[in-house]
Amino acid sequence: MDFNINQPVPFEPEKTAQIAHHYQQIIKLLGEDVDREGLLKTPERVSKAMQFLLSGYEQNPEEILRTAIFTEDYRQMVIVKDIDFYSICEHHMLPFFGKAHIAYIPNHHITGLSKIARIVDVFARRLQVQERMTTQIKECIQNTLNPLGVMVILEAQHLCMQMRGVQKQHSVTTTSDFTGVFQQAKTREEFMNLINRK
Repeated sequence: MDFNINQPVPFEPEKTAQIAHHYQQIIKLLGEDVDREGLLKTPERVSKAMQFLLSGYEQNPEEILRTAIFTEDYRQMVIVKDIDFYSICEHHMLPFFGKAHIAYIPNHHITGLSKIARIVDVFARRLQVQERMTTQIKECIQNTLNPLGVMVILEAQHLCMQMRGVQKQHSVTTTSDFTGVFQQAKTREEFMNLINRK
């Protein structure tokens, strides 16, 4: 199945029913009355919500970039910053969310700016850890556009830390990964200065 990440998810009735059945059993095991009015449609709602939140498995992020590759003799930094994302931690299946900042330096090819934001969504809408997601975004851009370098920074809050465990409500986790010319400290510093500029 292939669909636009920004369009409604085409729910398959059989799959939705199967997932809903399992959620009904979970609710029952947790001690709730699954026949209570407020919970009657909850398993189906959760089934559809999880299919939406994890819909990134149905998308090929490299193909998304390839739909908008253009030849351009531009070799300065291209930055898309403050890209909102929402993901699900694979360890506790609780949300983590934040912003992505991405830069690349073209090597004869550029891509549509909206495609950068779309591939963030694709990787975010999977069971994830922030570290892997950072590297996946970097590798996708590097492998598809073959730029002179890519740098990705993710800043996120994790509800598995805020709602349970250590319960540190204001902690923010930052991850980064880079290739090519971004291995030079001067280039990374330029990127950091530009994304921190208001």
